[in-house]
Amino acid sequence: ILLYIESIHKRRNFMSAARAAARNKPTLVIKSGRFAEGAKAAASHTGALAGSDIVYDAAFRRAGMLRVHDIEELFAAVETLARGRPLHGERLAIMTNGGGLGVMAVDDLIEGGGVLAGLSKKTLSALDSVLPETWSRSNPVDIIGDASGERYAATLKILSQDKGVDAVLVMHAPTGTASSTDAAQAVIDSASKTKTYILTSWVGGESVAQARNMFADTGIPTYATPDQAVNGFLHMVNYRRNQELLMETPLAAPTEFRPDVDKVRALVAEALKTETTMMREPEAKAVLAAYGIPTIETHIATTSRDAAEIARKIGFPVALKILSEDIPHKSDVGGVNLFLESPEAVRGAAEIMLETIAEKLPNCRIEGFTVQKMALRPGAHELIIGVASDPIFGPVILFGQGGTAVEIIADRAVALPPLNMRLARELIDRTRIVRLLTGYRDRPPIDMDALCLTLMQVSQLVIDIPELVELDINPLFADDKGVLALDARIGLDAKAAQIPQRLAIRPYPGELEEIFSMPSGRKILLRPIRPEDEPQHYKFIASLSPEDIRFRFFGLVKTLPHSQMARFTQIDYDREMAFIASGVDEGGGNETLGVVRTITDPNNEATEFAIVVRSDLKGQGLGSKLLGKMIAYCKGRGTRRMVGQILRENHRMLELASKIGFQRHHIEDETAVEVTLDLTKATT
Repeated sequence: ILLYIESIHKRRNFMSAARAAARNKPTLVIKSGRFAEGAKAAASHTGALAGSDIVYDAAFRRAGMLRVHDIEELFAAVETLARGRPLHGERLAIMTNGGGLGVMAVDDLIEGGGVLAGLSKKTLSALDSVLPETWSRSNPVDIIGDASGERYAATLKILSQDKGVDAVLVMHAPTGTASSTDAAQAVIDSASKTKTYILTSWVGGESVAQARNMFADTGIPTYATPDQAVNGFLHMVNYRRNQELLMETPLAAPTEFRPDVDKVRALVAEALKTETTMMREPEAKAVLAAYGIPTIETHIATTSRDAAEIARKIGFPVALKILSEDIPHKSDVGGVNLFLESPEAVRGAAEIMLETIAEKLPNCRIEGFTVQKMALRPGAHELIIGVASDPIFGPVILFGQGGTAVEIIADRAVALPPLNMRLARELIDRTRIVRLLTGYRDRPPIDMDALCLTLMQVSQLVIDIPELVELDINPLFADDKGVLALDARIGLDAKAAQIPQRLAIRPYPGELEEIFSMPSGRKILLRPIRPEDEPQHYKFIASLSPEDIRFRFFGLVKTLPHSQMARFTQIDYDREMAFIASGVDEGGGNETLGVVRTITDPNNEATEFAIVVRSDLKGQGLGSKLLGKMIAYCKGRGTRRMVGQILRENHRMLELASKIGFQRHHIEDETAVEVTLDLTKATT
């Protein structure tokens, strides 16, 4: 699918359709208008950093699409995706009859974030036996300018057998001593005998035109120049990464956090009463603390004398900051003083601070000061986590290197909420500072789980509090002991709560959770399925009897591949729904006992359902409860008809459908019956 975009008006509809399309076919997108004619002034660091184009990047990546920036790049990507075989890794070997071509290809590969394959000793030894003594003995493999077709074939065979090589780029420059078409035919013959991903670049004009046509006729990707070939390979790599992200099973959070949502809503309501658009730092930190994010205790002082007394009580050294709604960046106007060691130093710093700000901002309203005990975390990294409101995609989450020079360094990445642990880690990995966070020299790696959890907590805060339109946590200290928020700003807008479909991706609908009691008294949680449920879902499918598997899948299914199970558990709550019955097993863990799912057509006219309950729990009302819950949900969203197919011998399911009010219809498949329920009249 090739997609050209100028603008997007319905963010949730777009993301839903894009994710559905990208699951089934490679989807390439060109977005025009990448550069705004002017940058809107932003009150927060996050607002200044989260430009619209990088948000488009984040949205396309989240949907599993591949973004290209011009027509030439588009056709290079099409050549790779349409002709190439599946890519199973990212390590590229390069073979060429011209050393200069190889060097240029390596430069392009590394610059684009690709991985140059390392050749094993076995491979080097094998190449020694077929190549001249002057060959490069490294990757790229220079097979020398007089290379014949036989030399191309032998080299490609050896490289394809190296387990450390996932793809091979074969290049050729015309020479007076070897035939371009003979070399091409040798590559074609060798490529047919290997599963390794092969792509080619025959450089030149009319002299290599026949060779390129030969590659095109046999479905091998071919490019006019080394940089086009490398870019084509990188498109395949990025597409593979996006698809893996779309399908990967996220890890459960390292700890269950239960935010105090009511406390935060009360804080927000109180702030909005004063018609303020920016919460004070102490209240902003209280919001973070309510969501489990570690913060440093902040005290408010109205005078320099009060500040000195507070500092004496909490102990030195302390940090002193100006408290004013009118100052978004305190450091820029001399509103921050660190490592103050005595009451006298605090008092003096406060008075100088007032004088400086009065001179720079004479009309600024000053409420007082905040006093904090210095967070002595030597070696901690200064990071930023923020939230901004994009006009197209709504709330976005930003992560990057923090500190006072955050805009200058501009090391940041953005993502759309909701986030889980895997998506949080992927966001971190797209920044340059991640190379420091994973440890270097004598610096240990940070507690990455704590950082990912903090991003998840911020994501949940955005979901729960629609009035929150802007957030800066800068700096956020991160080290091997965890994270600590030193400063925080929260921007509010009461009107944001009225925006329909505020989030581009519908979050987990926790409001649909419900407790159900089995006749035995066992408590069962009925809830929407989550991506994290994949391991339990495998166990659930394995627990079904062969007959129940046939009733559900209309055939015997021994095992489901990860790609299929990911589709079952990683659903788009706008297009489909799956309710699972979850119970606690004997070991105290969660287990899936039943599932009902529906897929609804885009115009919400009809939805197709399927249901299965664990074989040993039939006849206890669980299936009826699950189906009833789904019917109520579909009625609530305005769907008009529910449709399903049931095998004729599945008498128990046919009886349940008739009891609820489904009508039977004969279909061409004599082994099954179609049942339909008019949801506009259903009372279940």
